[in-house]
Amino acid sequence: MTDFGLKVRMVVVGAILFAFYVGAATVLALMFGVDPLLILPAGIIILPAFQYKLGKWLATRKAEEMPDEGQYREVHQMTESLSRDMGVKKPKLMVMEMGVPNAFAVGRKGAGVVCVSTELMQLLERDELEGVIAHEIAHIKNRDVITMVVGQSIGMMVGYVAYFAVLMGGERNIGTYILAMVASTLANMLVMVFVLAISRYREYVADDDARQYIGSGDPLARALEKISSGSQGRESQVEDSMNALCIFNSDKSLMAQLFATHPPTEKRIEKLRS
Repeated sequence: MTDFGLKVRMVVVGAILFAFYVGAATVLALMFGVDPLLILPAGIIILPAFQYKLGKWLATRKAEEMPDEGQYREVHQMTESLSRDMGVKKPKLMVMEMGVPNAFAVGRKGAGVVCVSTELMQLLERDELEGVIAHEIAHIKNRDVITMVVGQSIGMMVGYVAYFAVLMGGERNIGTYILAMVASTLANMLVMVFVLAISRYREYVADDDARQYIGSGDPLARALEKISSGSQGRESQVEDSMNALCIFNSDKSLMAQLFATHPPTEKRIEKLRS
């Protein structure tokens, strides 16, 4: 069970994002003289569906399906057991070289994929890997990938509104186009602040779910410690667009801190052991 304060923050942020979405859809409809009821379904179904399919393909295109034999047999068995306990269909397991120990989940309940890096497999003990797998299955169970995709779609819509608003409000010249692009980027970034806030909250929820289903938070806490130290001095081969999906984001640049996809690892470890 997540704590009450976390639930409240997620509801508030979700309501703000929904308000952004309704406002953007209404303005777009007024700009182009169409019924807002046509724009609303398109924004909440068609655009996210396209982004979902494309994102899933991009995330897994360099991965290979995990064989059900040898060192991987036990991973399949623990995933089967965890999926049964968590009430979801066993996700497809894949393995990929990421440059750093890491893992991510994509897809939805019934069509999920959990991908682990070869570096992670070499680094973690069995119970630590079980904690990571449970965390990723929790993301699928809680529909976190779909939540992020919808949030990103809202950001795109708000960006389009800002772009066309500037473009249609002045003379069509190179300066107006540049100003429209800047306005679009800033508007999108404003929405993404709230989207990434949800992303950080969802990490705590997935950590807590994993703790419940494996019976203790310590294995996942140890896994996060090893992943964090094992990533130091190594360059991640994971694309920036996939950082929000991974269990650990090693990017410590100033921009990454301002628009963090994950809460601080130290805080996650502390909550897991509290």
